[in-house]
Amino acid sequence: MTQTLPCLHPNPGWNGADATLSTSAQPVSDTVGKHCILELYGCESSKLDDEAFLRDTITTAAKRAGATLLNLITHRFEPQGVTGLALLAESHISIHTWPESGYAAVDVFTCGDHTMPERACQVLAEELGASSQKLTSFRRETPSAIAGSEREPALVA
Repeated sequence: MTQTLPCLHPNPGWNGADATLSTSAQPVSDTVGKHCILELYGCESSKLDDEAFLRDTITTAAKRAGATLLNLITHRFEPQGVTGLALLAESHISIHTWPESGYAAVDVFTCGDHTMPERACQVLAEELGASSQKLTSFRRETPSAIAGSEREPALVA
């Protein structure tokens, strides 16, 4: 399912935005988080191969999404391409680039309802100069086995 950015967050603040992502809409309280899969095409090859640039861009994307960046690891491949993984308090952002094709595959998953992962996607698309994109987004639902239970920290023996 391809989505436009304004309709993804359950309460984005835009008038008339459709917050329903599937035919079986769930209340926000039944959602553990939102998962965005972003395909970026026609990106600037030099940016896709620049590890330092991608680190800065991922950091900006996490901040713009309202997420807490805990750690960021990246690796530049030879002869080209970069993989990056941002560990967020809310989950993660990952990116894999193919500079020779002008393509990047992005995955953004955030738990809770205080973050807006589609904003991270928007930053990455803009900063990488994507000429086109495909964004798929879905809500991760609370498993029914734990939906009504009170969750306590696990006891360590």
